[in-house]
Amino acid sequence: MPARPFATSAPGSNPAPGIPEDAGFDAPTAPGGVASADTAAFHYHRVERHVADMIQSGRFRPGDRLPSLRGLATSMGLSIATVGHAYLELERKGIIEARPRSGYFVRQGMRGLPVPQARPAPPTGPREVNRARLISTVLEAVGNRDLVPFGVLCPDETLLPGRALGRILSEVMRSRAAEAAAYATIPGDIELRRQIAWRHRECGVGAGPDDILVTNGAVEALYIALRCLTRPGDIVMIQSPTYYCFLQLIESLGLRAIEVPSTPEAGVDPRDVRHILDRHRVAACAFSPNFNNPDGSLTPDDAKREILDMLAERGIHLIEDDVSTDLHYGPSRPSTFLQWDVHGLVTLCSSFSKTVAPGFRMGWMVTGRIGERAREIKATTNVCGATLTQFAMAEYLRQGLFERQLRRLRTAFSRQMQAMRMHLADCFPPGTGVTRPEGGGVLWLELPPGTDGVELFFRARQAGISVAPGAVFSTQEKFANYLRLGCNGLWNERMAEGLRTLGRLAGECRTG
Repeated sequence: MPARPFATSAPGSNPAPGIPEDAGFDAPTAPGGVASADTAAFHYHRVERHVADMIQSGRFRPGDRLPSLRGLATSMGLSIATVGHAYLELERKGIIEARPRSGYFVRQGMRGLPVPQARPAPPTGPREVNRARLISTVLEAVGNRDLVPFGVLCPDETLLPGRALGRILSEVMRSRAAEAAAYATIPGDIELRRQIAWRHRECGVGAGPDDILVTNGAVEALYIALRCLTRPGDIVMIQSPTYYCFLQLIESLGLRAIEVPSTPEAGVDPRDVRHILDRHRVAACAFSPNFNNPDGSLTPDDAKREILDMLAERGIHLIEDDVSTDLHYGPSRPSTFLQWDVHGLVTLCSSFSKTVAPGFRMGWMVTGRIGERAREIKATTNVCGATLTQFAMAEYLRQGLFERQLRRLRTAFSRQMQAMRMHLADCFPPGTGVTRPEGGGVLWLELPPGTDGVELFFRARQAGISVAPGAVFSTQEKFANYLRLGCNGLWNERMAEGLRTLGRLAGECRTG
């Protein structure tokens, strides 16, 4: 049975240095009204963001004196100690500087960068994808610890719950050794599917365990969905720019892609979707509405509903890439297409690779109407997923550890993005723009006209830095001077030096 929404409204281990394990925007207050460590971390991070936003907006310019500790504490209703903590963190990141008996000042060179403003070109006709070789080269950075990790979206190992997962794995092997060594069922471990279904129900989707198919990462989920809904030669409507592995899948399956523009500020415009639907026979759509990789865009709820209505009129299925929605920086989780779907035409694909355990390679699908066909394809692709890690992930979710992990990552990613945006202005040539996403883990850079992003990619790799050139996120050449930078949740001198080197190389890769 297809999953159905409950309502028509959207729902509201080794810790990294300076990141409390439970820190986050929605941190609770301890019983009795006493501020917990979570709450304290939230407050000083709020001060960090407030000051950085004022610098990026131009209210405070390089060399300007910042408000005193007492003055800012009074205006924000916080303690002087909390504001002092935030200032020390901003100083450590090189954004501000302290001057004896004078206070804190914006460091010279710190300025805000504009958000890329160029409106993507109108939709064009379907195109064959031919990016496989360049994409394969970009993917060589996966797992390479020798490179400064701006090229892959993956939490740093110190932010992953390795200790908790190790404990759970040991417990599972002691208590369920025989079962863990045997095959799992094709749909996946029933307890894991229950836990995933429960999370979706909390978000307003009436999914049950039978609606869930466990996969080897989100990429396999996307692959199965495409296999279910298309045949070679079919047209798939995709967001542009889009995740390069999805382009690789389209190419390998002999499909044609037609791109609907996405903007960092508003995601996909329903008018562009209608323009394509009125002119082309589309077999399926594939969108990432929440914090799209790479432009970080968030498609508004009204646009999601309008797009679904258009697709329902034509009986077209939508594949939703949902890997980044849980990494929202605001107080509430954005809605998904699936939450608004009343026709069973949405297949949602997600994974734990960006949040809990990339090495587990564990994803899932909320299959909708294609459940039976999806299980058939899963069985003929790799039969089933690994049993032991499914048992462990189910227990990790059952113990309520996932929300704690998400709070840590949201804090870590948003803090690193904040530092990176400030340093980009200091390091990169004039004319550079960068996005300001409210979630996810990527920054999308528009480099000055004439900058060759592919050349910059190869030169950066020679310098020991991994990045992803804009060319791999589209079938067209419209992002030749773009670059995607991933965040791993840490900020340190290696990252800062990597950005300085990358900015210097960007200045050397201009052709005009």
